[in-house]
Order: sequence, then structure tokens, then C-alpha cells
Amino acid sequence: MKVDVLLGLQWGDEGKGKIVDVLTPKYDVIARFQGGPNAGHTLEFNNIKHVLHTIPSGIFRDNKINIIGNGVVIDPIVFKKEIESLKNIGVDISKNLFISKKAHMILPTHRILDAASEQKKGKSKIGSTLKGIGPTYKDKIGREGLRVGDLLYNFDEKYKTRIESHKLLLTDFFQYDYKQILNDCEKDWFEGIEVLKSFNIVDTEHMVNQLMLEKKSVLAEGAQGTLLDIDFGSYPFVTSSNTICAGACTGMGVAPNKIGEVFGIFKAYCTRVGMGPFPTELHDETGEELRRAGNEFGSTTGRPRRCGWLDLVALKYSVMLNGVTELIMMKADVLDQFETIKICVGYEIDGKTVEHFPFELNDDVKPVYVELPGWKTDLTDIRHQNEFPEEFNNYIDFIEKEMGIPVTIASVGPNRAQTIFLEKE
Repeated sequence: MKVDVLLGLQWGDEGKGKIVDVLTPKYDVIARFQGGPNAGHTLEFNNIKHVLHTIPSGIFRDNKINIIGNGVVIDPIVFKKEIESLKNIGVDISKNLFISKKAHMILPTHRILDAASEQKKGKSKIGSTLKGIGPTYKDKIGREGLRVGDLLYNFDEKYKTRIESHKLLLTDFFQYDYKQILNDCEKDWFEGIEVLKSFNIVDTEHMVNQLMLEKKSVLAEGAQGTLLDIDFGSYPFVTSSNTICAGACTGMGVAPNKIGEVFGIFKAYCTRVGMGPFPTELHDETGEELRRAGNEFGSTTGRPRRCGWLDLVALKYSVMLNGVTELIMMKADVLDQFETIKICVGYEIDGKTVEHFPFELNDDVKPVYVELPGWKTDLTDIRHQNEFPEEFNNYIDFIEKEMGIPVTIASVGPNRAQTIFLEKE
């Protein structure tokens, strides 16, 4: 058996949670392989909206194994709140959630360090979600992090050493007043630790590979998006982990030759949260219309998302990096209202048009657009591709020809039922 990978191709917020939920019936195992609780995967069914931050999006389907892989960083406070929220709606995942011993933990001081670092940067801040994720990955790379498995091995001493080191950094370098914040946070954090310890803490790399030997099907769920990848994204305005397909190998302990299908998810337009370059961003009423129609506000932070037209230069780059085999288009219905829809097919840089994603994006990069007629039709009640308006079919065809791979799913609304599988001739 191979591991299929599902990930975002833009700057995150593409709607991955919904598609994992829709595809889950085909799989035995759902695994998160990177990222932290800044990722909010939203699922909507039975007219109820559910937002997950750490737990894989397969938990609402019965008898599925859910794994939090070693590449994920876990905040015990957020984890506890998620578990409580699920219990409140009658979902008990104590038996089918497995957590990697090698996953790193976000400490109370990591959040404080995140805030202190952003404050010190002033105008050059990167727009962190202040969840402590960057400092946690920094400690991981610096070989000073605490892992979930440390809860089982002399944890108190390890925790004290790390916290004292963080206190010195906050005092001597950042001159940041942390004491009251830390006092308020630690109680909740240790309560979260007790909840975390009540779950199955295992060597998930062995578990995943054994499940594959037993012919179990596995879907790896990515967080954020390709253009936020620490190596290949719009650096430095990126996240702290590898969001691309290769991150599934390092974040789960799976060999590259075990990767099967790669599902690349993209919105029919583009959004971005926080700071950083965004070539097709719209600062006009059209951008506001996209934000209103798409309800473009962060599911974790509530921050308004920046909106713009679909960028095929960036999308081709993401397809290349991930080896995408199937494209999944989300939120097509948001474009229902437009007479004309633009698609970026190139960048104008120093008077020349290029079709490759450059080393650095800046204000001098101008999008080159083609225009397609809009469909001016409400897609939200459509349940089969035979009902698609011709203009929407043309929009999909144009993207497929540019990308060289098929769009196999089109989402026309937030609900499970508003997910249309496309048949190809």
C-alpha cells in the first residue's frame, strides 16, 4: 500500500479539512504530518461547523485510525480544548487517536517568545499567529525541544531546564515582562499535559509502516499551504515546517517510494493571511466582494484574509514541487457573482514576462492576466457536473490545460454534500 497525500497549493486556508472528511471513507488511517495549532481545518455537516487545530480531520468518521505524526508541534492547552469540544458533541476519540512520541510540544514560554520576537521586529514583523509555533520549531532544530515522549522519561527536570533557558532569553535579550503571563498559562498547560498523557503515545513511524504492511490505506493530511513552506515558500513570510509532499515523509517516517496519489487543493481564487507578498491581491471593491462572498476570515485567528485572482504561476510551481496527480478546486461558488473573471498566467518583472516563480516576490512583480467570462449562476445547489454552466466548465478546462493534470473534485459550498466528483472522458 502507498500513502496518499493531501495538501494545500496556495498560502493555506484552501479547505483541506473538508476534503479530508469527504475522502476519509476510502481510507483506514488519517495522519497529520506537520504544522501546529495555527492551522484551522473547518468541516461542516448536519448544518454544524467544526474547526480542528491539531487532531486529524478523519475523526468524525467511525472506526478510522487517526495519527498525529512526529512533524506536528502540539500545544497541550489547545489539544485539551479540542478534546473537550469533541466530547461536548458526543465524539470520543480516546481509542482511535495515536500521538507520536517524537512530536514536539509548544511550551508556555514558546508563546511568550513568539510575542516578544514580533514586538522586537517592529515594522519588519512577519505576521505570526503568536501560537508559539516558530519558537517551538526553532528549539527543535536547535536540539533543545521537548517531545511528547519526554513525558514518559524524566520530564520534570527537562521541562525546568528548558523553561529557565527561555526566561533568561526573555529577560536578557527581549527585555519582556513575562511573569504574569507565564503564571496564568502554566496551570492550563499542565492540565493539558494530563489530557495528552491519557491518549495513545506511540512510535507512530513504526505504526504507520506496519499498517501499510497490513494493507491498510493511509491518507496524510497537510496543514498550511505550499507557498508557506519553510524552504520553497515566499520566505521569510512562511511557516516553520515543510508543507510540501516531502514533509509527509519526514513528518511521518515514510519512505519516498511509499507515496502514492498527491491531491493538491486550491481555491478558485487566492487568499493570504498576514504579511508577505501576494501578486494578484486586490485592494479594491472586487477584493472586498471576494472576502464577503467567501467569508474569508481565519478559522483560528479570525483575521480577515487578503483576496485576489487565481495565480497559475504560483500554482504550477506548487504542482511541480509536490508531484500533484489530481487537483481539487474549492469555493468555486464564491465566483458566482462576477461578469468577468481574471486568471494570472505570468509575471511582469523588469519589463519582461516570466512564467516561473521567482526567488523573491516584491512590489515590482506585476501579474499578467487573461480574462474569462463568468457564469453568473448559483452553483451551491448543483450536485452533478452535468448541471455546470458552460462558462464554469471553460474555467476548469483552462486550468487543466495550463496545469497538465485533471481537476477531479469541485466544491461549490462548505457542506459535505456540496462536493462534486468530476468524471473525465
